[in-house]
Amino acid sequence: MTQQEMSVELSSAITCPDCGFERRETMPTDACQYFYDCRGCGVLLRPKAGDCCVFCSFGTVPCPPIQVARRTGEEPDCCA
Repeated sequence: MTQQEMSVELSSAITCPDCGFERRETMPTDACQYFYDCRGCGVLLRPKAGDCCVFCSFGTVPCPPIQVARRTGEEPDCCA
């Protein structure tokens, strides 16, 4: 793991757009998370159009590959 990868935030609070329930989750570093079951209402969340994962769509912090890409100015290395 590079220094840039080590400095990414791995925790993000996902907020359900249907019921407003919020839960802090640990993001995976080796894959994008396409689906998330809301613990409040049970709806299955999927990424919004143009986003790579549910953390980028509904989280307080984008996924680790997007964080690294924003720091380096390079294309994100996720969902490849």
